[in-house]
Amino acid sequence: MAGLVLRRVIPRPDHLSLHEGFLIVSLSWVIMSFLGALPFMLSGFIPSLTDAFFETMSGFTTTGASILEDIEALPKSLLVWRSMTHWLGGMGVIALAVAIFPSLGVGAGQLFKAEAPGPIKEKISPRISETAKILWIIYLLFTVTETLFLMIGGLDFFESLCTTFGSLATGGFSPRNASIAAYPSPYIHYTVIFFMFIAGANFNLHYFFLKGRWTAYGRDSEFRFYGGVVLLASGLIVLIRLMGGKAFSEDLFRSSLFQTVSLLTTTGFISEDYEHWPLATHIILLFLMFIGGCASSTGGAIKNIRILIVLKQSLFGLKKLFHPHGVFPIKIGNKPIPDTTVSNVMGFVILYMLIFGFSVLVMAWLGLEFDTSIGAVAACLGNIGPGIGTVGPVDNYAHLPGVGKWILSILMMVGRLEIYTVLVIFLPRFWW
Repeated sequence: MAGLVLRRVIPRPDHLSLHEGFLIVSLSWVIMSFLGALPFMLSGFIPSLTDAFFETMSGFTTTGASILEDIEALPKSLLVWRSMTHWLGGMGVIALAVAIFPSLGVGAGQLFKAEAPGPIKEKISPRISETAKILWIIYLLFTVTETLFLMIGGLDFFESLCTTFGSLATGGFSPRNASIAAYPSPYIHYTVIFFMFIAGANFNLHYFFLKGRWTAYGRDSEFRFYGGVVLLASGLIVLIRLMGGKAFSEDLFRSSLFQTVSLLTTTGFISEDYEHWPLATHIILLFLMFIGGCASSTGGAIKNIRILIVLKQSLFGLKKLFHPHGVFPIKIGNKPIPDTTVSNVMGFVILYMLIFGFSVLVMAWLGLEFDTSIGAVAACLGNIGPGIGTVGPVDNYAHLPGVGKWILSILMMVGRLEIYTVLVIFLPRFWW
């Protein structure tokens, strides 16, 4: 309704600049979160604007951090809306608008670039609207498939749909207080693991695979790195837990794999309270929170492709020590990465860590314990949800001060829109 009023009152521009695209995307996510908070406030279940906005921003940005202490006390209508914010935000609300409103015209490209995750913006089709439409069709196909698989596993339609929205959007909102731990079925756990994993992968690869390019996954460097991180991290966690005195069992393997995939893909579902695991596993899980999913996925954080480029750039630096005049182009697969992209990636990672460090200090200044500050900032900036300390897997964010919730809400949006889209509008030169 608001859009229709503005459409009638304000004349449509002939074109949309990149500056305007950044501003529109950032403002859209803020306004969307205020409007999305209305059902929680009007129903009386979350009467506070601060809490309702935090919950809604957490939903749209697929963070999954919650202020609710008793999720199951909410009516199913609100729980569906709460989970649907994940589903809408997972693939991108702007991407959805681009897909269903081709009248956006030339401005669609600027909007899509400003919202799309990853350092390399890939197009499946020459037309931005077609690319957005294809990605949403694949997203919808996976949604129907996972919902059916979960219903086969014994969940009713309501819980299957909400769980699907949370896992495919790598969001983590669950209709149950205990998250996925409420479902003891190994079948349910492995199903959710599989769909979290594919949601954290590049959706362009899914398109190529569905089109018959069966080797699309194996030929992609980022996907191989992504799979390697899952195998290495889950293997180390299993080993550390065994060394801590646990006996090997299918349950130990499954819970280790589940939490590895859940936190790496920034989903944040919980199958077991990992705060009771050895300290070394917490360090591994914290590292995973910074890596995140792949480019063009619904996952958050830094992204595997950036981590891979940083590692290759570091190796390049070591080689230059021994061969000062040598030329060592950085390649992902067989494609050389332009120096400008490498510089942007290095700048992004440095800026990400600076924002993380500064925000941790601010949260600690507000009175949070240092481990809680680290966990809350890492979880919100990386769009993960559960952190460590008093915002761990069985806790929530209700006890945080109001200012802290607004700061974390901003960090959620900064993380979801990958920093530059939001911060660029605060530069004086942006308005010249």
